Amino acid sequence: MKLVKAPLLRVTAAFAVAVLFTAGVHEMRKGSGGSPDFPCSPGVTSEVEIAIGKGATGADIAQQLFQSGVTKSSSAFFRLAVGDERSQRIAPGSHRIQIGICALDALSQLLDPKRISGLINIFEGEWNSEIASQMIAAGFARDEITKEMATIDLPMGFKVLEGLLFPAQYSFAKGTSAQSALMSMVERGSLEIVKSGISAGSGKYSPQQLLIISSIVQAEADEKDFSKVSRVIRNRLEKGMPLQMDSTVHYVKKVRGKIFLSTASTLLKSDYNTYRKYGLPPGPIGNPGAAAMRAAVNPDSGDWLYFITVAPGDTRFTSSNDQFNLWKAEYKKNLRAGAFRSTK
Repeated sequence: MKLVKAPLLRVTAAFAVAVLFTAGVHEMRKGSGGSPDFPCSPGVTSEVEIAIGKGATGADIAQQLFQSGVTKSSSAFFRLAVGDERSQRIAPGSHRIQIGICALDALSQLLDPKRISGLINIFEGEWNSEIASQMIAAGFARDEITKEMATIDLPMGFKVLEGLLFPAQYSFAKGTSAQSALMSMVERGSLEIVKSGISAGSGKYSPQQLLIISSIVQAEADEKDFSKVSRVIRNRLEKGMPLQMDSTVHYVKKVRGKIFLSTASTLLKSDYNTYRKYGLPPGPIGNPGAAAMRAAVNPDSGDWLYFITVAPGDTRFTSSNDQFNLWKAEYKKNLRAGAFRSTK
């Protein structure tokens, strides 16, 4: 079955750890006058690195900004942060911030992910190998990442790390170990697994199997079709049919953006090749997002056994092999005409 892989969606998720602004509130009451502050929007100025540690308080950050010449006083930022709930979203890590700016501009820059050094942005469906590359670019040691990925403790019921590193934006303070960073991703993944219902299982499917299904769903479809693809997978498994999912072969070959799958590729000797092997692959083929997890647990009702993306945005489902073959001919015609050519 020729299945066309839809573009993967990038997530914009909440940061892994929020900064606390509850400590030091008494400082607001110190003094009777206003807080000295620089004018806002000063134009181009020099920048400094502000390293915010995990669990830093509002008073800690306010003092750092003042001592680094970012703000005119620590109280200017502290008073603003206590009254602005956005301050709860400041991520730990190293931030590039302009000097000589007002407290409001300082907060805006602290919330700007483009100003965070070493930001790790995991997109939905990303492979662990790709996450490792991002971690290396962010300053983590390759050997340490390789070791921790191979030895990290996994949640009960799961056999491999692939699929457990939840897609989100992560930023870690300087000196954070690879083990600690990976555990943050796994902990977030564990929370989403519980929220989605995967951890409870579904019928005869174990949590591990549901995570595998969600990873295939993530790779094969746009979000609007997730629950239908989930049903196709279950229907084919229950009928003893091979899944024949292109995405599982792409995972083996470590290729992205390929629409056409050659006959030679379907013959690859791998337990992940669902053209040769019956049943689910031995592990997830990427790290799925929350929507794909929910779809794995809650598939649509239907008798579909086949699906194909005939043109971008036009994915069709059927229980008829004859109908599928007609659509496949239409897909090939559109492919030759350049309908799937990237517009970027």
